[in-house]
Amino acid sequence: MRTFLCVVALTAGLSWQGDALAACPSHERINTILRFLESREPIRGLRADLSMQDAECGRRRLVEKLESSDNRIVGYKAGLTSKAVQERFGVSSPVRGVLLEKMLLADGADVPADFGARPVFEANLMVVVQDAAIHKAKTHLDVLRSLSLVVPFIELPDLLIAEGEPVTGPLITLINVGARLGVVGKGIPVEPTARFAAALAAMRIIVTDQGGRALASGTGAAILDHPLNAVQWLAQDLEKSRIRLRPGDLLSLGSFTQPMPPRPGLSVTVRYEGLPGDPTVSVRFK
Repeated sequence: MRTFLCVVALTAGLSWQGDALAACPSHERINTILRFLESREPIRGLRADLSMQDAECGRRRLVEKLESSDNRIVGYKAGLTSKAVQERFGVSSPVRGVLLEKMLLADGADVPADFGARPVFEANLMVVVQDAAIHKAKTHLDVLRSLSLVVPFIELPDLLIAEGEPVTGPLITLINVGARLGVVGKGIPVEPTARFAAALAAMRIIVTDQGGRALASGTGAAILDHPLNAVQWLAQDLEKSRIRLRPGDLLSLGSFTQPMPPRPGLSVTVRYEGLPGDPTVSVRFK
C-alpha cells in the first residue's frame, strides 16, 4: 500500500516540480492528499515553496471535500502559536485550520494510538464564541465578553508529512494545520474580568500519564504570550477571509507543550491549575 500511494503521489503531481507558476493545488492533488489521510500514510514530495495564498486555497478545497451534512464545520484552530515555532517554519504569524464535527471526541475517549500517519498529542485549550462582537475586540476584556466558555482540550493532530521532508508554514496550512482529532473536556463559564484574564495567562498546564508521572508542562503564556491573543488573531484572520464567527463556534488556541507521540496503553490527563476548579481532560490510547 505504501508503494502504491507513493506512485499515486508522483503521478498526480503532488511534488509540483513541473509547475511553471505557483497556483492553487488542483482538485486531483487534493484528492491525493485525502487518500493519504484516509490510509494514514505519510506524504512525501510536497512542494516546499508553495505560497501561503495557494496553501490557503488548497486548504479550502481539502475542507470542502472533508465537509458533509453530518460532518459540518464547527470551528477553527490556530497553529504555530509561538515565535520560536514560527521562525522554525518560516512564518511571522500563526496559521489557521478548520475543525469539523467528527474530529471532536468526548472526555475520556479511547483512541487508537495509530490514529494518523504521524500522530501526536498536545495540551491545548478551546473557547466557545458567544457573539460576533469578537471581531471588534480590542482588549482581553473585550474578548472575554464575546466568549461563553473556556474548554480543556487535548488535540490529536496528524503531522502527516513524512519525516525528513521539508516542512514550511504554507505546507502546514495546506494540510489543515494537521487537524485530525481532539478530546473535549467540560467547559468553564467565562468571567469577563481582569482576574479571569490574568488566570488564563498564569495557569499551569500539567500533562500526566495513568501513573501520575509528569510528561510535560507549560503555562498559559506559551500561546502568543496570552491565550486570548490567539483568539484575537483567529477572529481577525477569519474576518480577512470574510468569515464571520457565530455563537457556538469553537476556537482551538494552540499547544502549551511540545507534541508527544501516543502509544498503546498510555492514558493521558491534562490539568489546568489556576482555572476555576483546576479542570482536567483525559484520553486513553489503545
